[in-house]
Amino acid sequence: MDAGNDGATTPVLLNVYDLTPVNDYLYWLGFGVFHSGIEVHGMEYGFGAHDFSSSGVFEVESKCCPGFVYRKTVSLGTTDMSREDFRSFIERLAGKYHGNTYNLIAKNCNHFTDDVCRNLTGKPIPGWVNRLARVGSVFDCLLPESVQVSPVGRVPTLRPVIG
Repeated sequence: MDAGNDGATTPVLLNVYDLTPVNDYLYWLGFGVFHSGIEVHGMEYGFGAHDFSSSGVFEVESKCCPGFVYRKTVSLGTTDMSREDFRSFIERLAGKYHGNTYNLIAKNCNHFTDDVCRNLTGKPIPGWVNRLARVGSVFDCLLPESVQVSPVGRVPTLRPVIG
C-alpha cells in the first residue's frame, strides 16, 4: 500500500452516460451507445476525440461530463493508490490515448475506462457498456470508411490531463 494514502482504499467508479435517447430502449436489450468515465479520488477521467496528436484524456467533475446525459454509476472495486500516484498513472496512460486516434469501434472512451479499470482492479468494465463496439468490430469491414476512422465523440478539452 502507498504510505501517501495512509492505507486507505479509494472507490473506483464507472460513470456511464447516454449518447442517444434510443438507449432508453436498447439498454434493456443489453445494448446502447454509451460514453463512460472513470472516477477515482473524486474526479472523473475520460477519453475523447480531437484533431491533434496530443492526449485526448481529460478530467471533469464527477457525473457532469458536458454533452452527455448521465445514466448510472457502477462500482468497480477499490484502489490503494494515493491521489498523487493515481494522477501519475493517468498521465502515463494518457500518452497511449491521443485524440486523433479515437475510433468508435477500436479505441473509444470505453476502451480507455476498461484499460484504467483492469490496471487498478484487475477486472474489466461491465460488458454491456462497450458491447455495441464489440459487435461493430465483427462487422467493421461492412461499415463505411468514414465511420471506421472518423474521430467521433468529441468531448470537452477544458482540463486535459496532459498536453
